[in-house]
Amino acid sequence: MTALPATQAHAQDKWPSKPINYVVPFAAGGTTDVLGRLIGQRLSVALGQPVVVENRAGAGGNIGSDYVAKAAPDGYTLVGGTISSHAINVSLYPRMPYDPVKQFQPVALIGTLPNVLVVNADSPWKSVQDVIAAARVPGTQVTFGSSGNGTSQHLAGELFAKLADVKLLHVPYKGSSPAMQALLGKQVDLVFENSVAAMPLIQSGKLRALATTGSKRAGELPDVPTLAEAGLKGYEIVSWQAIFAPAGTPAPVVDRLAGEIGKILADPAVRGRLAQLGIEPSGAGPAQLGAFQKAEVAKWGQLVKSAGIRLE
Repeated sequence: MTALPATQAHAQDKWPSKPINYVVPFAAGGTTDVLGRLIGQRLSVALGQPVVVENRAGAGGNIGSDYVAKAAPDGYTLVGGTISSHAINVSLYPRMPYDPVKQFQPVALIGTLPNVLVVNADSPWKSVQDVIAAARVPGTQVTFGSSGNGTSQHLAGELFAKLADVKLLHVPYKGSSPAMQALLGKQVDLVFENSVAAMPLIQSGKLRALATTGSKRAGELPDVPTLAEAGLKGYEIVSWQAIFAPAGTPAPVVDRLAGEIGKILADPAVRGRLAQLGIEPSGAGPAQLGAFQKAEVAKWGQLVKSAGIRLE
């Protein structure tokens, strides 16, 4: 009677016995990629096995997330899930390849962060009202780039257009880094980028921050108003980053992962780095993340419907 539990315990004790694949469903250089490498490096030390970050970009995070949804639930495949891939997309895409709730096991919420409305440093626009005025000029086409259809950057632009009562042309890319390069190359007029990807370019003087999307000003950008302060009453979008495993991953493995990630996020050095990136660290575990994610799916479903946003 005791042999089977002992065997199971022994098998669980052996985890991990090989490298862990940490899938980032966006291009290298973006927020999810930066966080994946930051946490993956420390997680590999804690677990004694390499944590290999793999970028599988495309379809607003759907390609990489779908890969993990269908991976073996053995603790050796994780995904950097986001507000897009695990909350917004299910309301935007008519044929989702996976269920963001049923096919994933929540592990840990890394943290939350605002997006920042940025323009090229050479842009004549110095404020949100400058952008709105330009978009209202007959015959003028204002373009905004994003890290993909259905991402928080995309939805941020659509909500801006709705509340400002203007038309903006959305130009999707396969991640934050390509979108930032397009903005630097003046191929698009503006981007509503995560603070992680935008901050270094703002600090270097290559981009100009016009506003942030949260309910309060960002700690690293105290002089930059929120979009609500800039005249768009009721505007608020706060992005988030989390870690998920395939549904069915053994509870002891999930608990071990959540515990180690919680320790990493509690490290003062890591918290300091996250603060520099404009991220409010969380560390919420599986149950809390699961409840939070379900609430987010419902919230964004209502917003997408009310805003009339549809992807072809």
